[in-house]
Amino acid sequence: MPTATQAGKAGLQGWREKVADGVAPPVSKRTPLNEDQIRAVIGATFFVLAVIYIVNAVRALLGDE
Repeated sequence: MPTATQAGKAGLQGWREKVADGVAPPVSKRTPLNEDQIRAVIGATFFVLAVIYIVNAVRALLGDE
């Protein structure tokens, strides 16, 4: 079973992975989290944003807005 860190990092592909790779080292130096945990948080954030976008698109399609 994948860990939370592995699940969060699974969403990092393409430009999102490059963003996470650039942000993770400096943030990990200033926080108690390690680089993998920072990448997982960024991946989870992008995943949540994608879900919100899809939900809003479906709502608009159904005429709920």
